Amino acid sequence: MSSNPDDEDGLFDENDDSSDEDIAVVKKVSKKRKASDKSGAEKKKPKQSWIDDAAEESGDEGDDDDDEEDDDENENDYIKDDFVVGEDEVEFKKKKKTGDLEDSDDDDEEDDDDDDDTGGRKLSKKKRVKKKRSNLELAEEDLDLIAEARGDTEREAKRREREEAARKTVFGRDQDELQKGLFYDSGDDDAPAAAEARSKPAKRRMVEQYDEDGMDDFIDDDLNDQSQIMASARSDAYDEEGAGVSEAQLNEASEIFGTDYLEFMANEDQNMDEEEELTGKYRERGVGVDLLDSDESSDEDDDDDDLFGDDDRGGDSVQASQKREALKLKREKKELARQERRKQKLQQKNAKRKAQLRRAFEPVQLIENFCTDRDDEIRRLDAPERFFDWKTPFHGSSEGGDPSEEEEEEAMWIIGRIPEIASEYFAPSQNMEEMEEREKRVMNSIVQALRLLHVDKLEPAFIKRYREDLVASPAVRENLYRIMDEDDEYNTMVTARTKVGEILESVIRDVDHIEATGAEADFVQKLEVDLMNAEEKLEEAAKQESELKVEIEQLGSNDGMDEDDDDELFGDDDDNDNEAKKEKQESLKKHLATIQSLMEDRAEKVTDIQSKLASAQATSRESMQDQGPAREVMRKTCRQNLWNAEDIVDYLSGLTDMRHVVDLNMYLSLIKEGNDAIRKKEMPMLSQSDKTKDGRKKSRRFDRDFYRTCVSEGLRSICYKFLLPPNRVGIKMEDMSQSQNFDFNKAMPGEQNPSPQNWVAPMLESQSPDEFANELIGSGELVLLSSSGGTDPGDQETSDPLRGCRYVAAMELAHEPRVRRHLRNIYRRHAVLSTRPTKRGTEIIDAFHDYYGLHLIKDKGVKEHFPMDEKESAEKKAMLGPDECRELDREMKKREHESCLQYLRILKAEHTGHISVHVHLPLKEQFDDWYTHDEQYATRDKQDLRALMEELERVYFPLDGDTDEWNDERKKILTQALIQFLLPRFEGEIRRELKEACMRIGVEAAGENLYNLAMEGPYRPQALMHTENRFLYPTGDLPMVGICCSADPKEPTYLASVTERGAFNDHLAIPGGTRVDSGKNREKVITFLLQSRPAAVLVGTSGGFESRILHRKMNDLINEAMQRWKDKDIQGEDEDDEDFEARRASFDKLRYEDDEDEEWACNADLIDDNVAQLFGRSVRGKKEFPDHQTNLKIAVSIARYAKDPLGELTYAWSVASDTGNFGAELLYINIHPMQQQLPRTLLLRQYERTLCEVVAAIGVDVNAACTLDHLNGLLSFAPGFGPRKTASLKQSVEQLGETIGSRRFLLEKRLMGPVVYNNAVAFLRIRNVDVDDGHIMNPLDDTRLHPDVYTRHNWAIKIATDALERAEDETRNKERASIKALRDVMDNSAQEVERLFLATKEEWEALYGPTFKVFEWNPKVSVPSDKWRDKVEELDLDAFAGMIEESGHGKWNSHLQMIKWEFRLPYSDPRAPMEPLTGDKLFKLITGESDQSLRPGKEVTGKVMRNGDFGSRVKLEGDIPAFIPLRNLSDEHVETAEDIVTIGMVVTAVITEVKKDHMCVDMSLKMEDFKKKPSAWDRPGSLPPLDDHFDWRASNSVEEKKSKEREARLEAQQLSLGHTKVGEDGEPKKRAGRVARRACAHPAFRNVRHDQVDKELKEGGAAMVGEALVRPSSKSSDSLAVHWVVQEGSIKVVEVLEEDKDNDAAIGNILKIKDETYGSIDELLGRYVAPMNDYVEELMNHRKFVDMAEDELDEKLRKEKTANPKGIFYNVCWMEMHPGYASLRFILSSTTRAHPIGISPNGFVWGTVKYPNLDRLLNDFKKNPRGSSTAKRPASSSGAQPPKPTEPRASRWGSRPPPPSAPPPAWGSQSAAPPPPAQQWGTASASASAQGQWDRPPPPAAGYGQPPPPSYGPPPGGPPPYSRPPAPPNYPPRM
Repeated sequence: MSSNPDDEDGLFDENDDSSDEDIAVVKKVSKKRKASDKSGAEKKKPKQSWIDDAAEESGDEGDDDDDEEDDDENENDYIKDDFVVGEDEVEFKKKKKTGDLEDSDDDDEEDDDDDDDTGGRKLSKKKRVKKKRSNLELAEEDLDLIAEARGDTEREAKRREREEAARKTVFGRDQDELQKGLFYDSGDDDAPAAAEARSKPAKRRMVEQYDEDGMDDFIDDDLNDQSQIMASARSDAYDEEGAGVSEAQLNEASEIFGTDYLEFMANEDQNMDEEEELTGKYRERGVGVDLLDSDESSDEDDDDDDLFGDDDRGGDSVQASQKREALKLKREKKELARQERRKQKLQQKNAKRKAQLRRAFEPVQLIENFCTDRDDEIRRLDAPERFFDWKTPFHGSSEGGDPSEEEEEEAMWIIGRIPEIASEYFAPSQNMEEMEEREKRVMNSIVQALRLLHVDKLEPAFIKRYREDLVASPAVRENLYRIMDEDDEYNTMVTARTKVGEILESVIRDVDHIEATGAEADFVQKLEVDLMNAEEKLEEAAKQESELKVEIEQLGSNDGMDEDDDDELFGDDDDNDNEAKKEKQESLKKHLATIQSLMEDRAEKVTDIQSKLASAQATSRESMQDQGPAREVMRKTCRQNLWNAEDIVDYLSGLTDMRHVVDLNMYLSLIKEGNDAIRKKEMPMLSQSDKTKDGRKKSRRFDRDFYRTCVSEGLRSICYKFLLPPNRVGIKMEDMSQSQNFDFNKAMPGEQNPSPQNWVAPMLESQSPDEFANELIGSGELVLLSSSGGTDPGDQETSDPLRGCRYVAAMELAHEPRVRRHLRNIYRRHAVLSTRPTKRGTEIIDAFHDYYGLHLIKDKGVKEHFPMDEKESAEKKAMLGPDECRELDREMKKREHESCLQYLRILKAEHTGHISVHVHLPLKEQFDDWYTHDEQYATRDKQDLRALMEELERVYFPLDGDTDEWNDERKKILTQALIQFLLPRFEGEIRRELKEACMRIGVEAAGENLYNLAMEGPYRPQALMHTENRFLYPTGDLPMVGICCSADPKEPTYLASVTERGAFNDHLAIPGGTRVDSGKNREKVITFLLQSRPAAVLVGTSGGFESRILHRKMNDLINEAMQRWKDKDIQGEDEDDEDFEARRASFDKLRYEDDEDEEWACNADLIDDNVAQLFGRSVRGKKEFPDHQTNLKIAVSIARYAKDPLGELTYAWSVASDTGNFGAELLYINIHPMQQQLPRTLLLRQYERTLCEVVAAIGVDVNAACTLDHLNGLLSFAPGFGPRKTASLKQSVEQLGETIGSRRFLLEKRLMGPVVYNNAVAFLRIRNVDVDDGHIMNPLDDTRLHPDVYTRHNWAIKIATDALERAEDETRNKERASIKALRDVMDNSAQEVERLFLATKEEWEALYGPTFKVFEWNPKVSVPSDKWRDKVEELDLDAFAGMIEESGHGKWNSHLQMIKWEFRLPYSDPRAPMEPLTGDKLFKLITGESDQSLRPGKEVTGKVMRNGDFGSRVKLEGDIPAFIPLRNLSDEHVETAEDIVTIGMVVTAVITEVKKDHMCVDMSLKMEDFKKKPSAWDRPGSLPPLDDHFDWRASNSVEEKKSKEREARLEAQQLSLGHTKVGEDGEPKKRAGRVARRACAHPAFRNVRHDQVDKELKEGGAAMVGEALVRPSSKSSDSLAVHWVVQEGSIKVVEVLEEDKDNDAAIGNILKIKDETYGSIDELLGRYVAPMNDYVEELMNHRKFVDMAEDELDEKLRKEKTANPKGIFYNVCWMEMHPGYASLRFILSSTTRAHPIGISPNGFVWGTVKYPNLDRLLNDFKKNPRGSSTAKRPASSSGAQPPKPTEPRASRWGSRPPPPSAPPPAWGSQSAAPPPPAQQWGTASASASAQGQWDRPPPPAAGYGQPPPPSYGPPPGGPPPYSRPPAPPNYPPRM
């Protein structure tokens, strides 16, 4: 058998002597065994995607080795088994001796080709000879073994000689031996091991799964079992290419995806044989040739020819060694290439398989079951799952040591971004040493935290608890997640700085190129001038030469003639004259020689200049045409006035604020755009730079078109003739802001001639601005940009020619980064925030509205929403002490927190259209009615700009002053820069930063709420709560019963019991409409309680008042059940023996097998069931309990939530959305009131971090999490884990079939990698485990201690033995002795905790009596350190920590302190027990009301239920009981309540008091209370306080304006109570006409005329589209009129008939529109108007709808018909004369025709047929364009019958209810359909009350009066009552 663990079929065993038939049989048996063995190697493999498994299965299995079986068919079995030596063997030996046996490469190649072509050919001769030789060698090896056993030395010697010869000789007998001979010669010490590795090729591919960094060194082998662990792991490792799909995986896939998956895989396996050969996994036995690379065997021909054909025994050994080495390298290279090709082919095949699987299954199924490639990668990666998407690069050093400069820079940047860390860093100190030590501690903590996060991959929860010695700063440890976020921001900032540097380089490069072009032209021109001068000098020298030559010739001719004459006549008398001439001639000749030499020099110079000129002209000939434009470009660019490269580089390197980097980026981009515009105009050939690499034109900002035009015309160079350049303005402003002075001798970097004049604006004293402009216009330098070209006197450009110059200067000044930076700081100090109510808000917002206090905020400083800057903080803390500084920090943080949450509410109000928000500087003028002055906030010139202007004028104006005209020009530039560019930019930045800050604070607030919710401990029964302390007697696992109370009489109430582990046990259903304590139900409930005997019964509050009543009844039933259990062994007086025995027998059946405690205590309590309601309607609930009713699932979840609230919250997180995101279900829980306004991504990330923090504080029972689905989510939040790694661990544990008995077990079985293990192990609890006799439970495995302190290092054991004063046991029982010491010291500490508790209790009761609160005692807080007397307290752990540090093991002091407390309180639960519901929380859960929705002073409507002697009982909507005292029924004296109200009357009263403890409200009908101003009522303390900047005067003014409308409504209410209006003459005034005013406080109702309603709706504009208002109809006193805004300006009026009216002034209880019946105005708006709004939206978004007038559409259709006469064209538009109707207009021939299309709540109406959508209507129209169809309604495309026209369209309201015989129940009850969300008109509305909230804030405005759904999908059925969160999408609606 093969020794390779993967080679189960023996295919890798080259020396296997078994037959091929045996091999085939072994393979078949092996496959069966692998499929059936549940604990085999397949289960030990790490979980992969079943897609990967399925993709690899077809390529890695199924090799039948048909070729080998065919070759051995005719071979004798005895010969194969080496029992008989045949003649072939003799022949083989002969050939072996002669060396004739050589394997031919050609044969190999032919064999490979044959195999590829036929797949079933016989083996080659080479293979058969190889097989025989192998058999012979095996036989000889057997003989050698026998000889060795007998002591046959001779044979042993011969064998050694044969082996030595074989090692020295390299023959081509076979490829395997050839490799041995080449690679493993006698001089290689590692030859045996290498040979063994070569004989077992599978071992070479075996990779340890998680040994990335050396698993062998991860944990010391303290237990001497590391080698065993590693060997076990290696045996379990598998070849990545050989991974297949096990039967268990197939079964799991079948359960998930159905049997279609198995059928799909079966079809895929049919044609596997050919593909298996391509995978290259198996090799032919004995040859080692890869079947995949048979086509590449020819590559080795040359090597094989040399090897097999060369018998070089006597050759040079050195040469042979070199040859072997070369061949070895060549073969290795080819092998690597072959492996790479094989890998690529395998990847391609797997990709194809995965694509086929993805086509076969839905993507949602793959995501839900973690079967995507991303899931596989996360599982394989040994890193925390939450770090998988954190790709931020690390900017520090991974080798440790002192912080680098870059790390210190980032640390300082983080300090400035996180106020808590900054407070610690800049805290006041007593001396310099303390300050330096603190700063160093904070700095090093940040650096170490970043290193631990990036390098060591440790999660923040782990670092916070187990790296406290490295991260010593408390502020840093508490803000590790913020540090991660700021690390991302820092990386973004660094990247942005790099990009800015690239832009700067681009600008410099472009300008340098233009300068180079101009320089070439100047050089050529200079050479031409030099050449001309040189030629002139050369011509001058040539002229002199010719003159000298003539003169010399003349002298020579004269001398010869005179000499002959004189000699003959006079003799030698004239000799003196001749001498003189000769001398002159000689002098002239010398001068001539000099001139000629000079000519030569000048000629050479001319030649040289000509050569240079020719060369320069040749190089610049192409750019000669750009020389002039280049100079013009440089003139217009003004490089020196805009930027200095060195200065910008220095400024950029010091930027740490992203805003400043963006400023510099925008400035350089602006300059670059201007330069590009100049170059494009002057040098159009270079305009190709305006295009991207792919040839597309670069996009440009349209708002800079005028700037580019001005700059291209040269206005930039003109404006800086009288202005200071912007870069110098910025530098000057920066220096003056720091020192208040400026050095005018300062030089710019690289400046050659610095001068003070460079820092002052140029002055043109001799010219005025007009003269200056006219001169430039005349010279052509200044171009007028107007279309008239300056000919039109009235043109703005003609009258103001410098307008373009000012625009350029203002634009560039406003973009200068230093100017922006300084002015931004000034703006932030002076900017204020103001809010004003819109028209809609003015009408709706009153003192009881959610937005009251937000709508009239005046001039609130923006800086209150941000932390103090360093300067302000330093000024305030200058004279404060450390404690005062901390208190100031807390106050500032609280102010920031409240301001940001307030701004979040302001954003919501702005989004809904109730208020408008303005960020501005203080206004110049102030008005009392400032909120009505729109013009004050419409323009920015009304703002006070003095602070900014003074700062700019100080640096921009000349020091000595200038003329008023020039200063006016400069002032215009500054004003334009501020108003047009800077102020809009600053306002946008402030609003964006305010939004980011409020979102961040809001997310943090939501996280805090979730933290408080998750830190609520398990419910502790009253039997334990007040008698036992939780630290002495933990709550533990207790059975619970949950009850889901149904308020709907049609649905049953369920009781569900769960076991101690939370598993569902049993349930009982109480039929709807019956009482739980009546008849048979009572006995059933008691029997159920006796059977389950829970520790507590928890009743969910979703039933409202029914839950409260049921809670009381359950307590009575529980008491009766407990009494029966207590008396089970007591015989009653009237009970005979037989009955007593029968009763005892019945009780005996109820006992558990291990029921030792006969006592049973239980109590009932109310519990918040929000999370349980979510489970009942979720996908996970349906998956866990597919056959159970929703209320039963809710009851189960209630019991589980009582046992472990955190477990249920994490269970809700475990469901993934379609996009693969987890935690979406938590968004349906009302964790924070503003969570709908927060970004979903940030909110879920904060929720995840919060749950990680809570789970890390509490720990996870790993066995329970791997066993129970509802606890599995806890493991996902343990550090290092996530949903995918959790699922992988669970599956691995299930495959092992074992319980995790120790933390070491996780390493032994390789269930996780070292990094994940290091992160998670300390948070995994090993508890309640049944272990074998040989296994010893380590008690520290159920503590917070990391194995580093008790496994890697024995410090915990050392502390235990030292505390007990025991010597360390060095015997074999060392482990047992250590465990015993640990248990003893932990028992001692537990006894000490109990002693301290009793002592504290005794001391308290001695002083204060029996008032000691047992449940509040906490030994960590309540006991001083000097009171402890346990053994471990006697040790000096600080000294021990110092010894450890001195020994070089690092700092471990925090771990040692943890050891001490874990000995005392091992894994104590930090959560306080769940508190009973009382007060405000209980009132809100039962009624669904809050202080905002139900408060004193608010008007509510209710129905009188009963009159008594002391007043009237009224039931409000939501079944809330109310009471009107007799004294409050009227302003006058009232004898009886019947005198004012009667039973059944609907009244509107004012709330005077909310009695939450009694679940009741007191109301009043007195006019005195009605006339009281809303703001005069006391504001509840739980509501946000009104802002200090709230304008009370403006608020009172608005209230006074509303007083008349209020009085009119009160008058109508008096009429409804039987009173009459008193006229001017004192006589009662009766109503006249048929219009009756109604006593209705609904926000959509108006007691006004038709024209007034239309006016209000039209004035509302687009915001009122889709809205509807109701008024009394003028046609009848029993009818109403609904005014519905179909579109802006189009209002449709619908008549509504009233029935069942309580009185003339009341609204009918039944409202009818044609045949449809509605129960209230809310229902009418929800079921009638809202569906029609949907159809209007569908119509307007339809492709055939055009927003045209009918005449315009007709003209359009005629044009289309003319263009295409054969076509029939049609469109839909609105009918102008009939609001609410559309016109379907079409053209058949030449005349346009039209059909009216009506809109109803049930669809579109054409003729007599209603259509559910417009497409179906248009389809019928196409079939019969001339008229509507009167036949049956067309069937749908799916073939299903459409609904009948009479059936209403399904909506959130459900089906139409029948007319009630009595007034309909309140919408808060579940017996009626829920109302729509609160309408947008606000105030006290029935719709808000229907949802259990009075006057809830209106939802954001959406189309046609409906609130928009949340971003994650609208919940069907509307939000549940009592302010419950809406059900998630696709969940069954709540009944």
